[in-house]
Amino acid sequence: MNDWLHKLPILWMGLIVFGATYLVTVAIYLGVYRVADGKRTQWLKGSSAGMLPPVGILFGLFVAFTAAQGWSQNERAAAAVDREASALRGILVYAAAMPQEQQAHMRELIGGYITKAVDVEWPHMSERTATLAINPQKLTTALQLILGEVPANRSQEIAQREIVTNMNTALDARRTRILISREQINVVKWSALLLQAICALITIACVHGDARIAGGVMMTLFATGIAASVLVILAHDRPFVGQFKIGPDPLMQVVPAAAALGTEDD
Repeated sequence: MNDWLHKLPILWMGLIVFGATYLVTVAIYLGVYRVADGKRTQWLKGSSAGMLPPVGILFGLFVAFTAAQGWSQNERAAAAVDREASALRGILVYAAAMPQEQQAHMRELIGGYITKAVDVEWPHMSERTATLAINPQKLTTALQLILGEVPANRSQEIAQREIVTNMNTALDARRTRILISREQINVVKWSALLLQAICALITIACVHGDARIAGGVMMTLFATGIAASVLVILAHDRPFVGQFKIGPDPLMQVVPAAAALGTEDD
């Protein structure tokens, strides 16, 4: 799916999805019944209503399998961002046990890392262009800073170990969110889902060949279900794009936390 569609507000996205679905449904309705005019109506009468349940079940399975990927991506992306924010907050907490100068430098580096993540990485992730080649320089420098210090006592030794652990956690969470930002439901899955939807609509039209009004009503109802399913999947297909995107809010909450720690220390 194109980026412009993912970036639309949910209302406009819904209008496009429902409108396109109803247009296709009308085209199938007119096409099937035009082919079946006159003597050819007998062809449709041979269609068995027993085809409807398996066709509907197949469509439901396609929806479930496709939606599962989108929801899984969103859950993993949200968990990665929360884990990264929690790790960064842990770094600041344990940094309180370090010397004053080192604390201030650590807060500055973590703040710079978060600023770059929000201003640089998030826009790239929304465009699916973020890569692991983007160097988290501030966090790398912070890691070098903490490893270069010799602990003066047992508490600083414990704090140093915990800070390194949290830095590794933050880096791992960052890698996860960047990799997830490049994922989306591929064209093959979308094509299979939409093809099955079209087959279901054609089946409904054929089964109701001698009751066209009823066929039209059934096709409209099923088309509504198709559009609703596609809309839900589409709205969650890209975790970092759209109205329901995962934002950097958890990370941004760490920045004022850093400032607050600095005020308390002063």
